[in-house]
Amino acid sequence: MTYLKTILMLCAGLALAACTDPARFDDSNTVDLNGGSGAGVAGTASDPTSPAYFQQAVGDRVLFVIDQYTLTPEARGTLDGQAEWLMTNRDYNALIEGHADEQGTREYNLALGARRANSVQEYLLSRGVPASRLSTISYGKERPIEICSEESCYAKNRRAVTVISIAPTS
Repeated sequence: MTYLKTILMLCAGLALAACTDPARFDDSNTVDLNGGSGAGVAGTASDPTSPAYFQQAVGDRVLFVIDQYTLTPEARGTLDGQAEWLMTNRDYNALIEGHADEQGTREYNLALGARRANSVQEYLLSRGVPASRLSTISYGKERPIEICSEESCYAKNRRAVTVISIAPTS
C-alpha cells in the first residue's frame, strides 16, 4: 500500500509541476479559429468577398406570399444587394433554389418553387448578372426549414435561396 501511495504522490507532484509554466497563457502562439476581431479575415463573414458575407450580410433568401411568386419590395431590396455582390465578385456562380410550404400537392409545389426561382433569376438578370452565372432548381415542399402546421412555419418555407459557389475555371 505504501508503494501505491508513493506512486500516486509522485504523479500528483509531476502533474502540478507541469502547470507551473508561466508562458502557457502567452497569446503569441494561439490561433483564433473564429476570425477574431480583425476585419476582413479571408473566408469569414467579415470578408466582403466571401460566401459567408453574402449569406449573412447581403442575405441569401427572399420570402414569398402564399401561392405567389411575385417579388415583394423587401425581396427586391435583398436581390439588389445580391446582384451588386455578384457583379463585384465575378469568381462566383449562383444556384437559385425555389421552395414552397407543405400545403398543396407535390407537383403544384414543385411548379411554384420553379416559378419563384425563375422570378429571382429574372430579377438578377435585369440587374446585370450574366445568365451564364445563374441557374435554378425547384425543391417544392421537399426541403422545409421549419416543420409544423402553422402559418409561422409555412411563411419561412415559402422562399427562394441563392446558393453561391466558385465558378469553374476554363
